[in-house]
Amino acid sequence: MRIRIVDAFTDRPFAGNPAGVLLLDGGAFPDDGWLQHVASEMNLSETAFAHPLPAGGEADWALRWFTPAAEVDMCGHATLATAHVLHSTGTAGGTVRFAARCGLLTAAVHEDGAITLDFPVSSLTAVDTPQGIAEALGAAPLSVLDTSDHVGDLLVELADEAAVRRLRPDLRALAAHSRRGIIATAAAAEPGRGYDYVSRCFFPNVGIDEDPVTGSAHTALAPFWSARLGRPELTGLQASARSGLVRTALRGDRVLLTGAAVTVVDGELLAGP
Repeated sequence: MRIRIVDAFTDRPFAGNPAGVLLLDGGAFPDDGWLQHVASEMNLSETAFAHPLPAGGEADWALRWFTPAAEVDMCGHATLATAHVLHSTGTAGGTVRFAARCGLLTAAVHEDGAITLDFPVSSLTAVDTPQGIAEALGAAPLSVLDTSDHVGDLLVELADEAAVRRLRPDLRALAAHSRRGIIATAAAAEPGRGYDYVSRCFFPNVGIDEDPVTGSAHTALAPFWSARLGRPELTGLQASARSGLVRTALRGDRVLLTGAAVTVVDGELLAGP
């Protein structure tokens, strides 16, 4: 089986967020244990597994995502990586429809190679600042919001971009405060530099200390910052060491996430199911 590593939400290798992508033959997924073993062996924040569905249905491919430690309900960067592989190999053309645990997702490729994902918007519920989260994160929140079940994070607003960039959280302590992890965010210090807000994402509960660029987090960041900034279309910079840009556009209860992708590894998986 061919297995690939694709850097997502970047137009150059060794940036953005790497995802494993495995396109499966047949009409069903292998055993869950095998899928988890492959994802653990890849040791990337997510590995995507997809198999084709019968023609005439609402979706073209079934799609699942695994971290090194667990299956997740939603993953943006590995969906973008999967769409990139389908198009770059000629396996699919036009808009691709995916059936996933979080519902129907689509991916459309533009002439310049950028890919736009159509995802559900995350609900946001303001909550009291949890006791101890400032100490665990290493910064005092301005506000804290809970996200939808498919995302499973706390969105924590900090004072400024510098506060987000200098975070060095206590990951063990942070794990007690959400189902998946923490999205830390602030407005851009200089919006004229090409992005409107910054974020960093820490997901210790699914085996990811810091995720380089998180598409699913932007289903919550987009409505949060669009409400603050008064614009439906924005660009977020995830300020991890690898860094990446996500263009977001609100469309009712959906959000469009746009970014580029680059294949960096194309190999053969020898240990089949």
